[in-house]
Amino acid sequence: MFENLKEQPADKILTLMAAYREDPRDSKIDLGVGVYKDASGNTPVMRAIKAAEKQLWEQETTKAYTGLAGDPGFADAMIDLVLGKAVARGNIAAAATPGGTGAVRQAFDLIRMANPNAKIHVSDPTWPNHLSIMKHMEIEAVPYRYFDSETRGVNFDGMIEDLKKVNAGDVVLVHGCCHNPTGANLNMAQWQEVVDLLIEKGAMPMVDIAYQGFGDGLEEDAQAVRLIASSCPETLIAASCSKNFGVYRERTGLLMAVCNDPAKQKLNQGTLNYLNRQNYSFPPDHGARLVTMVLTDPALRADWALELEEVRNSMLGLRSQLASELQRLSGSDRFGFIAQHRGMFSRLGASAELVEKLRVDHAIYMVGDSRLNIAGLNKDSVPILADAIVKVGI
Repeated sequence: MFENLKEQPADKILTLMAAYREDPRDSKIDLGVGVYKDASGNTPVMRAIKAAEKQLWEQETTKAYTGLAGDPGFADAMIDLVLGKAVARGNIAAAATPGGTGAVRQAFDLIRMANPNAKIHVSDPTWPNHLSIMKHMEIEAVPYRYFDSETRGVNFDGMIEDLKKVNAGDVVLVHGCCHNPTGANLNMAQWQEVVDLLIEKGAMPMVDIAYQGFGDGLEEDAQAVRLIASSCPETLIAASCSKNFGVYRERTGLLMAVCNDPAKQKLNQGTLNYLNRQNYSFPPDHGARLVTMVLTDPALRADWALELEEVRNSMLGLRSQLASELQRLSGSDRFGFIAQHRGMFSRLGASAELVEKLRVDHAIYMVGDSRLNIAGLNKDSVPILADAIVKVGI
């Protein structure tokens, strides 16, 4: 039957990574793949994670299964990190997943079970894997305007106009902070307007939060998701630990189903358990265990928060340096948006042809939609990138 299979489209970022590896030029710069890199170009294991691993190696006595939803201690620790005291714990069902992507996939499955006719409204643009998974699952994705290609900020009027068209029972997928791929974010007054509209329309929010702590700080980056979850009757939240804990390969995530009726929590929890069983039975535990240890040990948590703040400030510094260098070279303040964006990414708003010219002429690799990974830079490569951006005419 294999002859009936069809070629699937190649992942653009993985294709870009392969092209970068094969490029023989010493001057090449990788701004494509979405992982944090330090000034030396390495993705380090965070100090607190390394310390927790050492403790775990010395103390762990079994590799037995933890449970269909993973270790409850992991769920408790992550719920506290993401939601704080915004929602009562008894209103939240949660299940560990293989990374944030696993949480997104399980959330889509839950939506399809609950309402097979639901449409999922997604920002234009959004993380490409959102659209890829929905297409594979044959779930209808409806775009809403989000990015203003002129200002490189949020097209909030367009967003609201489009969201006014959602129907009761639909789902609106939003990014909790550090929007991927644009880096452009709503302010809290705008989030409140979105929440009010969703409640009015009877649509359920789904929050993908993958970069908490990379934008304005751990607490600040959680404000939007806390507002949403505490205000709306029902909310789905897909949280990733890959970036802020640096446990990319450990595939550590959590799906939360929040409702304002605690009587529904048991049903929601049973459904999450069921979905895990149908997909991979028991979720991986190693990364979840490390995250739990870090979040529940005061000394480890303090060191993790300190290192995360160092990472955040490093990216903010690179943003400011790049914006200043572009202003100096171009004689224009049109690149000021780079310093205003938050998280790992910014979208330049350049054409695919100019992005290709950056690759061919200057060995600078970024995704074709002009998303660049700020964390792929260092103080020495910023002037090189700025010079190339001006020379190709972005």
